[in-house]
Amino acid sequence: MKPVQIGAFLLALGMSSLVLAEGGGDRTFEKMMAANDRSVELFVAKEKARDPVVVNDKKDDNKTQDL
Repeated sequence: MKPVQIGAFLLALGMSSLVLAEGGGDRTFEKMMAANDRSVELFVAKEKARDPVVVNDKKDDNKTQDL
């Protein structure tokens, strides 16, 4: 009886390691990163095609002050 229980335990341990070894997480993460890289490339290409917009929010401190 003892060898049967040990065999069943080893079989369950082996099956669980095989089942959990290749989950879909790695493939899903890889697809997500590829889609992110592609969207960043498209965004950069779109931004390069636009005319640059210059915004100057700096205030002019050289104005004369009323005393």
